[in-house]
Amino acid sequence: MFQNVPDQFHEDSSQCSYKTREVLHLLEKAATFDGVMDKNWMTTPYPKDIPLNYKEETKPSVNPENTSVLLFPGQGIIKVGMIKKYMDYPAAKELFEITNEIINYNLLKLCLNGPQKELNRTEFNQAATVVSSLVALEKIRAEAPKVFETCVATAGYSVGEITALILSGIITFEDGIRLAWSRGKAMQYASDMVPQGMLSVFGTSKAQISKACIEAENWIRDMGIENPTCRTAIFLCTERKIIAGNIEALEYIEKHKAQFGLTNTSRLPVSGAFHTPLMEPALKPVSKILNSIEINEPRCIVYSNYKAVPYTNLRYVKKYILKQIVSPVRWEQCLQHIYNRPDGIPFPQTYDIGSNGRMKTILKLVNSKASRSCIVI
Repeated sequence: MFQNVPDQFHEDSSQCSYKTREVLHLLEKAATFDGVMDKNWMTTPYPKDIPLNYKEETKPSVNPENTSVLLFPGQGIIKVGMIKKYMDYPAAKELFEITNEIINYNLLKLCLNGPQKELNRTEFNQAATVVSSLVALEKIRAEAPKVFETCVATAGYSVGEITALILSGIITFEDGIRLAWSRGKAMQYASDMVPQGMLSVFGTSKAQISKACIEAENWIRDMGIENPTCRTAIFLCTERKIIAGNIEALEYIEKHKAQFGLTNTSRLPVSGAFHTPLMEPALKPVSKILNSIEINEPRCIVYSNYKAVPYTNLRYVKKYILKQIVSPVRWEQCLQHIYNRPDGIPFPQTYDIGSNGRMKTILKLVNSKASRSCIVI
C-alpha cells in the first residue's frame, strides 16, 4: 500500500531538495423534521452516497480485521508538552526541524515550552497539530510498522485533513506544512476581523439548532452588527454539534439554550468561527498556496470533510480543501461512511493518532462497535 512512492520523491538533485528526500525517508520508515426535529440537528444516519441495501453484498475477500484506518485530530487538541512522549522515537525531532526550516519559526520550542496561550493561536496551532500528528506516527513506525502496509483509509478532522493528505501521499510533507502554516495565518487574520468563536452544543434529536441560530442572527442584527453569522460548523454526532459565528450570537444561544432544547453548551478554545462565511477573508491566501501544490496519486483512501466521501477524483482535492474553510465539517458522516457495514462483517483496526483519545471518543458516539477496535496512539 505504501510502497509506491510518487515520482517527485525520486532523486533528482535539480528538482528534489535534500530535505524533501529526508522527509521521504522519515515517512516511508515511518434524518424532514420541520416543526419537531431540526434538519440541522437530526443528521441522517447514512451519508447520501452510501448504499442502504446490503442484501446483495458479499463478504469481502480481505478480512477487514487485517486492515487499518488512521484518524487525525484538528485544532484545539495539542497542549504544551504533549509531544514529549513521542520525541524519543526515531526521526521525531527531525520532522520538527524540517518544519521549523520551512516556516522559519521554532514550532518545536513552542510545543514543548509554550506558553499555551500562544500555542492556542490559530496561526501556530494548525501547523503544530499537523506536525505533532505525524510525529505521533513515529510510535506506530517503531512498535507496529505493519499498520502502514495495511492502511486502507485515513481521515482528518478539520486541519487534520491536511495530515491525512500527507500520509496518503496526495501532497508532500513540505507542501502540507506550508499549507497548514498559511491556512493558520489566513484564518487567524479572518478571526481577528470581528469577535467570533465556536460553541459545542448538546441536546436530543428534538433540539432546534437551526431556530437557535436564526434567532441569534436576528438578535445581533437588531444590535447593529452587519452580516451576522451563526450556523452549524461541525457535525460530530447525533447528540452534539458545534456551531460558530459572532460572539454575540453565541452568547445569545448560551443564555437561551433551554428554549431551544439544548442541554449543555461549552466554548471551544479557538479564536475563530471556523467553517463559516466569517472565514471568507482566508480564502484568497490559501488558494494562492494551493495553486503551487502538486497533487499526486494516493496510497490509500482519503475522506473529504466537505463532502464526507472519499476523494475519487483528484482534481477536486484543492477545491474541497478550500471549501472546507467556509463550509461545515461533516465528521459524523465521514465516520458513518467508513464504518457502516452489514452485520457479521468485522471492523478494521483503527488508530487515533495524537488526540489523547478524543477521536476515539467521537467514534464511540457515532459507532460504538467500531470504537472497540480503536487504539489511541
